[in-house]
Amino acid sequence: MNPLVITIDGPAAAGKSTTARAVARQLDCLYLDSGAMYRAFGLKVERLGLSAALDHDLTQVVELARTTTIGFTGPKDDPAVVLDGEPLGDEIRTPRVSELASRVATISAVRDRINELQRQIAARESLVAEGRDMGTVLFPNAAVKIFLDASVEERARRRHRELAARGIELALEQVRSEIEERDRRDRERALAPLVPAKGAIVVDTSGMTVTQQIDAVLKAVETRVSPS
Repeated sequence: MNPLVITIDGPAAAGKSTTARAVARQLDCLYLDSGAMYRAFGLKVERLGLSAALDHDLTQVVELARTTTIGFTGPKDDPAVVLDGEPLGDEIRTPRVSELASRVATISAVRDRINELQRQIAARESLVAEGRDMGTVLFPNAAVKIFLDASVEERARRRHRELAARGIELALEQVRSEIEERDRRDRERALAPLVPAKGAIVVDTSGMTVTQQIDAVLKAVETRVSPS
């Protein structure tokens, strides 16, 4: 029997991570956070002093992607991302790394490498894959494809609370502006733009509690996956 693949796509702060973790826990699948993989690579770019190269010369960044390994370790529903053998933590969750992740995600060689790594994982075990092109590009034949969305206002509030809980104090308007810019970049990029996958179940989480959005996705999964 082939491993089960469930994809959950959507814009920033739509509730993908929380929901995907819970669904993975319920179904005993690996939670695959594709965004964490791009964040890890963005962090590597910054550590090596190559951030400026993203604006004028991608040669070094492209070569770096080809030799980078990224995986996961730890509990299935909350694994740590591993960059070249090094488990990472909250250092990949800063606004700066988020911005770099969005930028490196527009580079075809980086996407090709991370896509390759993700497909290798999916070939080994069942997973709930969360990101922006999981159902459209990575796993178009996934058993279940979900697209989570919410209003910009709701997503800005969620991200603002999340950052504050980690001790990162930013004005709500700045957070909203950054989300809007991320949305624009994700939806307008020529390479794997953010759109609902064909056959995806769209769930608007605006006004939903965390429990309600998790239940909505689990119900969607139940309608698409036959009992074993």
